[in-house]
Amino acid sequence: MSDTHIHWFSIVNSILVIFFLSGILTLIMIRTLRRDIARYNAGDEGIDEVLEESGWKLVHGDVFRPPRHPRLFVSIIGSGVQIFLMTLVTLFVAMLGMLSPSSRGALTSFAITCYVLFGVLAGYVSARLYTTFKGREWKKAAFETAMLYPTIVFSTCFLLNFFIWGKRSSGAVPFSTMLSLLLLLLCVSLPLVFLGAYFGYRKQPIQLPVRTNQIPRQVPEQLWYMSPVVSTLTAGVLPFGAVFIELFFIFTAIWQNQFYYLFGFLFLVFIILVISCSQISIVMVYFQLCGEDYHWWWRSFLVSGGSAVYVFLYSIFYFFTKLEISEFTPTLLYFCYSILMVITFWLLTGTIGFFAAYFFIRKIYSAVKID
Repeated sequence: MSDTHIHWFSIVNSILVIFFLSGILTLIMIRTLRRDIARYNAGDEGIDEVLEESGWKLVHGDVFRPPRHPRLFVSIIGSGVQIFLMTLVTLFVAMLGMLSPSSRGALTSFAITCYVLFGVLAGYVSARLYTTFKGREWKKAAFETAMLYPTIVFSTCFLLNFFIWGKRSSGAVPFSTMLSLLLLLLCVSLPLVFLGAYFGYRKQPIQLPVRTNQIPRQVPEQLWYMSPVVSTLTAGVLPFGAVFIELFFIFTAIWQNQFYYLFGFLFLVFIILVISCSQISIVMVYFQLCGEDYHWWWRSFLVSGGSAVYVFLYSIFYFFTKLEISEFTPTLLYFCYSILMVITFWLLTGTIGFFAAYFFIRKIYSAVKID
């Protein structure tokens, strides 16, 4: 099979995943939610029967209770928004042919520029969420949003650069370039994030469809398959299944000195990834709420970000089956860069899943009349 045929096979495979998840969502929406909402809004008749068969309405007084570690949560979501917008714009521009596949430097420079400029929206989103959680330390939240992801990437690349210098490799990044990136982060990205956070914090908190009770409701014991680890690993399979064929070509382009040129396919797979992460997050959060577990903020992020675990496992598989690396420094470079890719993918997919679950929960709880 030619590369084009393989890419088309990947697209068809991904679309089948989308249809599978859409079928589950349709089942939830039509057969369960619509029936429950109609009975809730009909009055008192049969209300006890409904409450026994569905638990998602029972937690309406706690479903919008702020999550644990709210400042860290909004920082992660803000970083995810920044990565998502950077990826979307970069892939779209590359798909239009405005970025040459043979010039990786131009692609990387454009992606970094987009990431820095979208710091305004990252700060705005994190500040809006933080005000909704009734947080007061918005400056600390903005600083963490601006520095969380870049610090991980910059410190890792800086340390790896010492090993590359030790090998006298031409692939080492000059110190002046590292300094320029640091100045770009501190003098452009950080002020833009603070600017967005300033305007986001000044706006009124997001109006929620239901009030939060003063006393938290006790969460009943959950079934084993709804535990965070099991649900995360289970949910991560389908989004990974939608992208793993493209992942092979990306790894080949990075580690075997080949050119990746089919950005149209990659953009389409990215859209499919967004849809599949959104769908799996909605499904898993709905099942969690039916189990009367209202701690969904972090869970919505983790279940859709679970596909990052499989990306890391695939990177290990690729190393031992496709590459012939025996020395310490190249091995260290491979796994450190793979971990950075996994963290980026985790922030991206987790943020997509969170926003999908958030809008879903707002929709279903605004559709019922709460006594």
